[in-house]
Amino acid sequence: MNTFDLTEIRHVIWDWNGTLLDDAWLCVEVMDRMLRQRRLPGLDSARYQELFAFPVRSYYTRLGFDFDREPWEKVGTEFIDGYQARQHECRLQPGAVEALEKLAQRGIGCSVLSASQLRRLETQAQALGVRQRFVALRGLDDHYAGSKLELGRRWFEQLNLPGEQVLLIGDTDHDAEVAAALGVRCALVLSGHQSRERLSRLGPAVLDSLRSLSA
Repeated sequence: MNTFDLTEIRHVIWDWNGTLLDDAWLCVEVMDRMLRQRRLPGLDSARYQELFAFPVRSYYTRLGFDFDREPWEKVGTEFIDGYQARQHECRLQPGAVEALEKLAQRGIGCSVLSASQLRRLETQAQALGVRQRFVALRGLDDHYAGSKLELGRRWFEQLNLPGEQVLLIGDTDHDAEVAAALGVRCALVLSGHQSRERLSRLGPAVLDSLRSLSA
């Protein structure tokens, strides 16, 4: 899809990882190293896009991790440690700054709803110079990337807006699930975390990039 009509939208709830932050490549590299250290099949971007899902524990299982042999918490922490050591290499997605500026010019509020740990979310948004664009950041208390549905429900209640005036922009099937559960509109961006084929089966509009947000 080349454009998305924002005429009725008063607030945009953004996903962070993948949607605004270009980090799929880093997730692939960190996980590929972990897999090879365990003599498991490696990971490339195509395999990653087909297997990645929330909650991420199930994704790890599909990759071959055996949590009877090593605790899930240990493996999850190992990934986060590897990710955080290089998170400074990540940049915003192409068109992200322009999209945020366009929304601000139209008087559309923005917030972030993420399965990322809130402290890391705050750090990344500040470092990339976009924290001031959001009226709120909503992230999880831990770094195990579970569901953000309950977090989303609480935030949507605080917004006190009709669902048709709220747009959730994400990049995975979990974002589509959250939007459907909240009763808000949804658009999904091709960002490298899940394939076009997977996203196209879900129903919401699939945007080629953040530049597809229409004036």
